[in-house]
Amino acid sequence: MAQTVKPHEPKTQSFKLLSGHSIPAIGLGTWKSGSQATNSVFTAIVEAGYRHIDTASQYGVQEEVGHALQSAMQAGVERKDLFVTSKLWCTDLTPERVRPAFNNTLQELQLDYLDLYLIHWPFLLKDGASRPPKEGEVLEFDMEGVWREMEKLVKENLVKDIGICNFTITKLEKLLNIAQIMPSVCQMEMHPGWRNDKMLDACKKNAIHVTAYSPLGSSDGGRDLIHDQTVDRIAKKLNKTPGQVLVKWAIQRGTSVIPKSTNPNRIKENVCVFNWEVPEQDFKNLSNIPDQKRVLDGEDLFVNKSSGPFRSVADIWDHED
Repeated sequence: MAQTVKPHEPKTQSFKLLSGHSIPAIGLGTWKSGSQATNSVFTAIVEAGYRHIDTASQYGVQEEVGHALQSAMQAGVERKDLFVTSKLWCTDLTPERVRPAFNNTLQELQLDYLDLYLIHWPFLLKDGASRPPKEGEVLEFDMEGVWREMEKLVKENLVKDIGICNFTITKLEKLLNIAQIMPSVCQMEMHPGWRNDKMLDACKKNAIHVTAYSPLGSSDGGRDLIHDQTVDRIAKKLNKTPGQVLVKWAIQRGTSVIPKSTNPNRIKENVCVFNWEVPEQDFKNLSNIPDQKRVLDGEDLFVNKSSGPFRSVADIWDHED
């Protein structure tokens, strides 16, 4: 029996990008989805009405995501109604490697264009770099050279929008000075335990849309917001799940949001946030949770305490935190 496709929630918000394109307010994150990625993405699109899928070459699940996208389209979802994001990994952050990396992503996803292509982290890693990196394995990257190659992808209609992840204000300003095509989106860790207000403000000032990753915090990163007392109290009061409250908080801040789940019920719950609001006082309480800190600080990827160039987490984030 053919599966009926759940239409996109009629009330689903989307946000306008600088380019004029729209990004759906909620996407499915696929980091650490592993072998469950195909089922999760298919469930999200066909059963839960998601139209925005966020992946990356580094996640190692693009082939699985590609299978799910194909199945969803066979079930009747049109490609033009989907918004698919992927990311350029640190080992490919040289001008001559942008195109081959991008082509590989398209091939794995079985697509002929992407909606959004992001620089995953603003650091060049040598192939096969250790974690933590050994001396000489983390390098400065040629931002202008890489961005020019990404701009070509836009000019050739292979990507609708380009953007960045895990940038600092310092790096954003450097990019804005050289960009001919502006970054449409900046994706960053954001949740009530790490509001990232400074970067959010810098992006707003430059009309760059922000996507919040890890919106539920992280149980293995020591910041499990699903069980946070403030979040839990507000969820009970509103008769919603903690996940729904956290997703809604992100949207009310004006950011799109990409909760990751492989649990079909939670995938469906996380998108049911469009016919209610977090009341102003509760929103303020969520926005004033103390002890702000990142869950994903990049330390294991980029910090070499003895030989650098980044000897501390503060170095990675240009001492802006």
